[in-house]
Formats: sequence, structure tokens, C-alpha cells
Amino acid sequence: MTFAEKFLRSRPSVEAAGRMIKRYHVTPGPDGVEPEVERAAFEILPALLPEPDGTPPATFVVVHRGGDNAAYLNAYSWAWDNVLHYRAAAAAQPAVGCPDDDPTHFIVVDRPWIGCVWELPPIAHERDAWVRHMLLPDKPDLAAYLADSMPDGMTGRVA
Repeated sequence: MTFAEKFLRSRPSVEAAGRMIKRYHVTPGPDGVEPEVERAAFEILPALLPEPDGTPPATFVVVHRGGDNAAYLNAYSWAWDNVLHYRAAAAAQPAVGCPDDDPTHFIVVDRPWIGCVWELPPIAHERDAWVRHMLLPDKPDLAAYLADSMPDGMTGRVA
């Protein structure tokens, strides 16, 4: 096995399916995810979101383009005030059941995985941002949470 660093880009938050969505792109090159791939990912996103439970409706997603033609969407949604709900979709990856090699043809993936080594760095940041802006203050500040994203750069070097 080999490890090659990938690029991580933070994109502006958007509203989708009644939730505020923080967006990250992970790609082999610096240009980010193609618009048509992200559009297709957002079309399936509602199928990955939990039912409202009174928690501020916030989700962060990682849209990842693999070194092959595959595309992945990891949706991490805050639920039950302090729990991270996870669902995923993939396109053009036969190993997880995708029917073709079209990177815009996403299917829901029902595996007990939470992400690969390139998709995991936002989880630590988002956990700390949720605590900092939503759980510690007397009054939760969703706008501050949404503004607090990882900086653009690499997914993280191994020490």
C-alpha cells in the first residue's frame, strides 16, 4: 500500500434539504471537485440526512474524487445535540456496488465505514468547532459554527 497526499478545499456553506451544509472537497489535484460531480452529489444528499430532532440543522460533507474515476459523498450530520450521524454515497466505484463508471451516478452506500484516510481530517475540526460554537456558549451560535471551517491545504501529513 502507498499513501499519496491529497488536496483539501473548504467551500462556502449552502442550504440544502432544510439543513445548512458545510462543504469540503478532497481531490488528487488542486482544482477541486468538478461542478457536475458536486451537483450530482447534492441531488442524492437528502437521502443521507437524518430526520429533524430539534438539533440545529447542520451537516458537513466531504465530496472526494478518488485517484481513479470514482466519486464519494460523506455526509456527517449533527443529531441529538452532540452526536454525529453518518451516511455515504458513491459513484463509479464497482467495489461498493456502483453499476457503472459515471462519476455523477451516485448510489447510497450502506457500509459501516466512516471515511478513508483522506476524508477523516474534517471530522476532528468539525467536532471541535461544534463544541466551541454550539455546546460551550450559553447560546449556541450556528453562524459562527458555519464560518469555522478547515483552511484549504493538504489532507494532513503523517508524522
